[in-house]
Amino acid sequence: MRILGIDPGLRITGFGVIDKNGSDLTYVSSGSVKTSEGELSFRLKLILDNLTEIIALYRPQHVSIEQVFVNINPRSTLLLGQARGAAICAAVMNNLMVAEYTALQIKQAVVGNGHAKKDQVQEMVMRLLKLTGSPGADAADALACAICHANGGLGLGRIATTGYRMKRGRLV
Repeated sequence: MRILGIDPGLRITGFGVIDKNGSDLTYVSSGSVKTSEGELSFRLKLILDNLTEIIALYRPQHVSIEQVFVNINPRSTLLLGQARGAAICAAVMNNLMVAEYTALQIKQAVVGNGHAKKDQVQEMVMRLLKLTGSPGADAADALACAICHANGGLGLGRIATTGYRMKRGRLV
């Protein structure tokens, strides 16, 4: 099964593609879609177009995306939500279901601690996918989102979890 993880952002949207074969996870690709300052509608179109190309190139069967958190600045939250909407549209336009996870759920599934720091997430992504180098922060977050989904998403994803039980936030 191939999974595309997305870490949405208006300035930088991270993506990560992994394959899951049984319990083995294999790195396929990762990177980011960067938008320049300018008209919001064109920036959203850039996110939509680039993710559509990534979906066409890698052909994932599953898409997972990080949910928006509400921060202190409501304007930033709204802009992030629009970037996230463009990313979801790219998946849905390609007839893909989208699983959504909070940052807390992703960190819990990957690191074992919902309050882990970014560098801890990057380190665990490197270890779990046996990478020789550290992916960028946004790409690592997207890969972590894909890993969370691959591991059953704490029982909240679209992957069947029948016959498993939860132990410390992981399926066993």
